Amino acid sequence: MKLSQKVIIFCAVLLSATHLISQEENTETSGSVIQNLTPSKLIAKGQFDLKWFNNLYTQTESTFTEGREPRETFFTSTLEGYTGVSDNKRVNLGVILEFRSNVIADRPALDVFSFDGERGTARSGLTSVAPSVKFVPFERRSNFSIQSSVFIPLVDTEVEEGVFLDQKGYIWQNRFFYDYTFAGDAFQLFTELNTELSLGDTNESFANNSLNLTPGVFFSYFPSSKFTVLALVQHSQRIDLGNDFAQDFTAIGGGAKFQLTDEVNLEALYTNFVRGNNTGLGETFNFGIRAVF
Repeated sequence: MKLSQKVIIFCAVLLSATHLISQEENTETSGSVIQNLTPSKLIAKGQFDLKWFNNLYTQTESTFTEGREPRETFFTSTLEGYTGVSDNKRVNLGVILEFRSNVIADRPALDVFSFDGERGTARSGLTSVAPSVKFVPFERRSNFSIQSSVFIPLVDTEVEEGVFLDQKGYIWQNRFFYDYTFAGDAFQLFTELNTELSLGDTNESFANNSLNLTPGVFFSYFPSSKFTVLALVQHSQRIDLGNDFAQDFTAIGGGAKFQLTDEVNLEALYTNFVRGNNTGLGETFNFGIRAVF
């Protein structure tokens, strides 16, 4: 599919989603943070929203070869902090920090927590920082929001002695969030479109001068207001804007969230990469802690 066709399809989907949102009534539900404060919803002025999310991706297969490959594992720990700055819950300001630890050469997956920096098999460190803003573009549609962030790379080199750490390039990320709670508050639909424009020298990163589009759908069931189980499907499409590298993959999975206290909740997720092109075919194990106060 040509780039122009992909852009047209993307714009059509975005316009359709905006049209759907414009027809929704703005509703508030009673319940816990995991019900009411999805990523679509913003916090009030003076509140703080802190989240520590950990993603461990491990693979022994890819689309580049057939059969089993030496295990590679990539761990990303993300710390996000936001505060409300508007009286009407329409603007939040924050910052995102990313720490990574990667191991290759068939080392066990949990070796990412060794942080030993063994030459030729491991690297770790703080890799990026991103100032970020979340805002609600439509006053009466609090269940639709946008998060815009600029990731500033802190790595000197993307690959050292065959070990990848993180992209060396600036990333302008825009995430579009929308949620819908069905009557009775037992079921909830959450959708996300993540767009990432990677900029920089193509000799320094495989991803520079490309646009990554990642739509995702999450369907949750709440047996109670303090506990939910969910199923998810995500697709990622990297569009070549001059770096001669296109990529795509599809992942499915599920997880659960639990409201531990009025302020703190926990989440655990699992995903499996079921198909793709120019990508690994691994699985992810995720754990997060969020506090809103």
